[in-house]
Amino acid sequence: MNMKLTHTLIAALYLLLSATAWAEQVVWTDRIVAVVNDDVITETEFRKQFANVLKQVRAQTERLPPEDVLRTQVLERMILARLQLQLAEKSGLKIDDTSLDRAVEGIAKQNNFSMQEFRRALDREGYDYGDFREDLRRDMTVARLRQREVENRINITEQEVDHFLTTQATQGSAEAEYRLAHILIAVPEGSSPAHVSAYEQEARAIIERLQQGADFAAVAMEKSSGAKALEGGDLGWRKLGQLPTLFADEAQRMKIGEISQPIRSPSGFHIIKLIEKRNVKEERSVIQQTLARHILVRPRSATEGNEARLRIERLYQRLANGEDFAALATANSDDKASAINGGDLGWVSPNMMVPEFEEKMNEVAKGAFSKPFESRFGWHIVQVLDRRDHDNTEEMRRDKARALLRERRIEEEYQLWLRRLRDEAFVEIRTPTQEPANSPLSHAGEAPAKSPLPLAGAG
Repeated sequence: MNMKLTHTLIAALYLLLSATAWAEQVVWTDRIVAVVNDDVITETEFRKQFANVLKQVRAQTERLPPEDVLRTQVLERMILARLQLQLAEKSGLKIDDTSLDRAVEGIAKQNNFSMQEFRRALDREGYDYGDFREDLRRDMTVARLRQREVENRINITEQEVDHFLTTQATQGSAEAEYRLAHILIAVPEGSSPAHVSAYEQEARAIIERLQQGADFAAVAMEKSSGAKALEGGDLGWRKLGQLPTLFADEAQRMKIGEISQPIRSPSGFHIIKLIEKRNVKEERSVIQQTLARHILVRPRSATEGNEARLRIERLYQRLANGEDFAALATANSDDKASAINGGDLGWVSPNMMVPEFEEKMNEVAKGAFSKPFESRFGWHIVQVLDRRDHDNTEEMRRDKARALLRERRIEEEYQLWLRRLRDEAFVEIRTPTQEPANSPLSHAGEAPAKSPLPLAGAG
């Protein structure tokens, strides 16, 4: 073999092996910034998330918090997300590819994009499509976990709805909406009285700073442990019932621009600012109801769909020949609950029935009956006896109150659940985070073992 060629091959092989070894070294020496139970968060993961958050924060405000503070906020969010994903995995909760594909298609459709256009739009934003899918899968997993662990356990009673509506009527606040900003100075569980006092003094120092003209959003990004800290603490517009119970009474007493004194809760000391307040006039709701009755014929088995269709067509012919609808429904309908009343469904409001049934019912003239049609339950004939306009303002008011109370309860319980999840986990932060110079913990001699959980009963 040519000696010169041999040297060239050896050199090339050396370079290839060196490059491979270097690549492996990069993979294996990706620094760990946090240990979360039996998992880790690497510096590469953190840098990527930090860059995304920094981009969002810069779009919201020009006054950025110190970088070390922002890093702490981002890392704590990542820790909470990782803990939830770990719990989901242990309990077998997974988002399959079919569900994920449907969700991606839904997002594209909401933005009036075809899938190809959507992928191009992601490319323009510098977002890898594969990364987008996996980020969405994680978000869907956490949402489903929250639903299972918290939302499904929340029940709002009629007595609670009654009390809420009575309180609103007494306070004259039913139509009011509030826009609050929020800062939480978190107090770890088990803190000594001296430390609780130190955290309270920190909250009061922040209030003094705000009253002297400091920007609330910038201070929230810098100091708050609340879930909305990176959004400047802005909770957005909320009706009184949507506000955490802790804030509702305080918000009603405040003037526009006013900043509260520290509000104590199990999670720490809260500071709120009333940014804006508005009254939204409640409009009366009038809906069209239909008085209807029907005959249902269900297939006896998966292979008897045609037989069911023939049976309903024979019943339709008997109706066309003048036989009584109620008598035929009582004798033949497979909907036993309505059959005993001649197929009577009562007054039907919009969205009470499955869409395919409601669509056909709405096409039928008053006093007439439909031709046979199929729904997910079987074959139907529906007769429309009457129609009316119905004022359902009171029902709508109760539905809204129930939804507001449920939303409030879910948020409060979710934050408490997150706190327990965080407190029970093993978390070791490898990247040291320096306390701000004016923090009361800088020289307290007793730092909490875990960084405070971003818990904002207010988001």
